[in-house]
Amino acid sequence: MPTLPHLIQQNLRSNPEKTAIVLQHAGQDDILISYRDLVSGSYRYARAYQRAGIRPGEVVILILQHGADLVFSFWGAILYGALPSIMPFLTEKLSPERYRADLSALLSVTQPAAIVSTPEFEPEVRAALSPGGSVRTVLLTSQLGADEAPDFDQLPSLTRDPEEIVLLQHSSGTTGLQKGVALSHRAVLNQLAAYRQSIDLREMDVVVSWLPLYHDMGLIAGFLMPVLSANTLVLMSPFDWVRAPYKLMQSISKYHGTLAWLPNFSYNFCAHKVRERDMAGVDLSGLRVLTNCSEPVKWESHQAFYEKFKNYGLHEETLNCSYAMAENVFGVTQTPPGTLPKVDEIDREAYINQRVAREPLAGKAVLKMMSSGRALPNTRIRILDEKGKELPDRVIGEIALQSDCMLTAYYNRPDATEKALRDGWYLTGDYGYSLDGEIFVSGRKKDMIIVGGKNVYPQDLESLAYEVPGIHAGRAVAFGIEDEKAGTEEVVIVAEVDSDDEMERQHIADALRRHVSQNSAIALRHVHLVGPKWIVKTSSGKTARSANREKFLQELTA
Repeated sequence: MPTLPHLIQQNLRSNPEKTAIVLQHAGQDDILISYRDLVSGSYRYARAYQRAGIRPGEVVILILQHGADLVFSFWGAILYGALPSIMPFLTEKLSPERYRADLSALLSVTQPAAIVSTPEFEPEVRAALSPGGSVRTVLLTSQLGADEAPDFDQLPSLTRDPEEIVLLQHSSGTTGLQKGVALSHRAVLNQLAAYRQSIDLREMDVVVSWLPLYHDMGLIAGFLMPVLSANTLVLMSPFDWVRAPYKLMQSISKYHGTLAWLPNFSYNFCAHKVRERDMAGVDLSGLRVLTNCSEPVKWESHQAFYEKFKNYGLHEETLNCSYAMAENVFGVTQTPPGTLPKVDEIDREAYINQRVAREPLAGKAVLKMMSSGRALPNTRIRILDEKGKELPDRVIGEIALQSDCMLTAYYNRPDATEKALRDGWYLTGDYGYSLDGEIFVSGRKKDMIIVGGKNVYPQDLESLAYEVPGIHAGRAVAFGIEDEKAGTEEVVIVAEVDSDDEMERQHIADALRRHVSQNSAIALRHVHLVGPKWIVKTSSGKTARSANREKFLQELTA
């Protein structure tokens, strides 16, 4: 079996001048990187790692903003045989204190040999280093040697075994960075083979992505797969996309993009933020597969996105879904291309209160659940109860999977590895249910709130909150706080509102309490209305429930 460096070498030999990556920056001309350019720039980093005394198999942490150095430093590590791991760059949206704590935790557990960053960020990096730690080199982008003609005979990676680890993926959340997912060459290539089949990847496909490379969706679907499969990748900055989401549509149109991946929140974001004036001349008719991935997928989000962009050539069957995670390299399920995701209309009360997805009774409120697709060809899925017993269709339990592309281990974390694996099955920590081979994802097990012995998913309460006028989608968070007197948890919902009028806020809070109490198993008492931008998001755009709980408690005791 080949390894990742073999495929890069093969693409270089087959078509050296083909554009591998179109690198985009706001306000700058697009940079076209051929396979010859990719190998040349990456080889410069490979030699820098070699001169720095980094050994094949050692970890290199990359803390770089979107740009050529991030691309070259990653593939340079792959070509050399070091293990690259990309960490989010500190931005204004991340708490500096939490970021530094995460970086220190990552370094203490992962024990990297080197960190690659910029001269401007060097003080931040060195502040996180502990005396006697593993980091021997802080390699700055300004310290690389002169260009050299690539010599593959100088690359020890070509002799590495496919079973050896090739890279680490770290969590993109606000906690958990100390759990690095170690993936082998074999696991990555098995995933790509199965996922290419599931989306019918074609030679002329063009991938367009704004996704950050520290997240599995961005790293695998929006980076490794197109580069290794010899498909052109149009790569935008995540920060440029957030500021101007219409640029994604313009890039898809300009470069005839056929494939893209988005997290669910970005469907709503694009539908609400993109203006007609920015869509002049945009044609989305060539887009073949647009996959909703990385969190529970919402039918309402798809409908809003389709209604917004159907007049620009977007086909409804283009909107597919996937369930994915770093522990399986990436994809677990996928909607078959050319088909609409299955929508299951279920009884909302039974789903929230009894954890079953039964057909709705007459006169009862209906919840539309959208499938994340079917298992990839190399993946098996089970839904398990708390005792590990497999559950039938329509009963909600923990999703477990088995495949030939699962993680080797959580790097330097045998405790976490042992906890996550059971008899060759990976316990995902996600809840969901199956129906005729389709998988419907409910939410994270760790986010569960237990109220009076009843299990309550915060996502369900947040969905109810979004139905209340004055509260917008993506701007509410639910979590539990301990009620020591009652011996259970109380639910808190924090919601952002636009109004500063106290009377209007009181009306919204009262409406929220009534709506949640009438449609769930809890009597909601604690509602905390806040202004815009209060809610903490993870670096990948998800609601960070634990961080929001901490922020709420701090304000409560201030």
